[in-house]
Amino acid sequence: MTRHQPLNQWIGQVATAFPQLSRPQATVLALYSFGMILAQRCGLNSVVTVLVPLLGVGFHTIRSRLQEFYQPAAAKSGRHRNQLDVTTCFAPLLAWILQGWRSTRLAVALDATSLGDRFTVLSISVVYRGHAIPVAWKVLRANVPHPWKPEWIALLRAFAGVVPPGWTVLVMTDRALYARWLYQEIVALGWHPVMRITHLSKFRKRGSNQSVPVTKWVPRVGCRWQGRGVAFPKKPQRRLECTLMACWEAGYEEPWFLVTDLDPDQAEGLWYGMRSWIEGGFQLLKRGGWQWQATRMTDPDRVERLWLVLAVATRYVLAVGGEADEAEFADATVPEPSGRPAPSATAGPSKPGASRRAGVRRRGAPEQPTGLRQPRRRRTGTKQRLVSVFRQGLAVLLSVVIAGHALPQPSWRPEAWLEIRSAREVPPQQPPTPVPKNPSL
Repeated sequence: MTRHQPLNQWIGQVATAFPQLSRPQATVLALYSFGMILAQRCGLNSVVTVLVPLLGVGFHTIRSRLQEFYQPAAAKSGRHRNQLDVTTCFAPLLAWILQGWRSTRLAVALDATSLGDRFTVLSISVVYRGHAIPVAWKVLRANVPHPWKPEWIALLRAFAGVVPPGWTVLVMTDRALYARWLYQEIVALGWHPVMRITHLSKFRKRGSNQSVPVTKWVPRVGCRWQGRGVAFPKKPQRRLECTLMACWEAGYEEPWFLVTDLDPDQAEGLWYGMRSWIEGGFQLLKRGGWQWQATRMTDPDRVERLWLVLAVATRYVLAVGGEADEAEFADATVPEPSGRPAPSATAGPSKPGASRRAGVRRRGAPEQPTGLRQPRRRRTGTKQRLVSVFRQGLAVLLSVVIAGHALPQPSWRPEAWLEIRSAREVPPQQPPTPVPKNPSL
């Protein structure tokens, strides 16, 4: 079997990143992910087709080898049949991402995605430049009752001790995933939850004996408040001592209500905007990238192993694309916008109505909240990304393979988080101003 120089380099990188895998397992994982990048699809036949001329081996020989990667041991040939336990790869995958991460801050999102009526996938993903890289997941059969609590706990605990001390790790969830036990699991890991709760929740400010609806803290657009106290104070089994961050920015149909263990002067509510990037990550796995929605698989265990290939390929493409994206906009700053902002190619929610539920900026609304003092804004929120980071990474890697050059070894270039701003309190008795719904959403 002949091998291309970049492919040999990639096999070495994958084997180093996953030392617990056998050499054959690491080699097949590298071949599968490399072929996926070339084919820009995750379908087995599509991947094999691009590997045949590269390796000089017959179609069915390569196909059988890649297929065995996600098959159970009983379906494999030979005496030494091993079944890959994908959970052993979660911690090494995150550790691989942390190598070269040019920051001590990391943002992670928890969410679930589905594939028709076949699968529901619980995913923990590192968010990066408008996209997300899955680092742990559990695939369940759709429309079959199954408790999510033990699955989320197991996924989180896989990362115990992986992140170096002194790092700040935010873990963001939407309203549907809030639970006190999940909040506590995140804190026990040494990470910081930033979890959205519903507008029906109540909060008792520290030093007060009165519980009030969270909506009382931000009665109108442009209001922000954050402070320490107790959320859900009425029921002991739900009671949570935390910091509440409430913000209703211009251009949003409804406010955000977030709970975190960070002190009020250490947290910024607008960080939660990064949570929507996991939707961009799901898009990459499906129609926006690897075309996973076309899979014919029906076994959740096989899908879990295929997701490892998806994660490895996504990690490398986004790392390469992020470096190219940073170089393109390294010195870009623009004045404060007026009127309609330029469109952005960063990925957003993957289904109709998700933007409105998540509080994402409406079309035609100002890109930044009003009231900022900066005459010029930092590049991280102002650049017009005409080509996504994912597509930039693919372009670089394909050109490297065609030219036969050495594979790049990129370092991560996470965008700077919004700096902490002081919260603006408003008199609670002022009624909220109705905001008309945007018919374009």
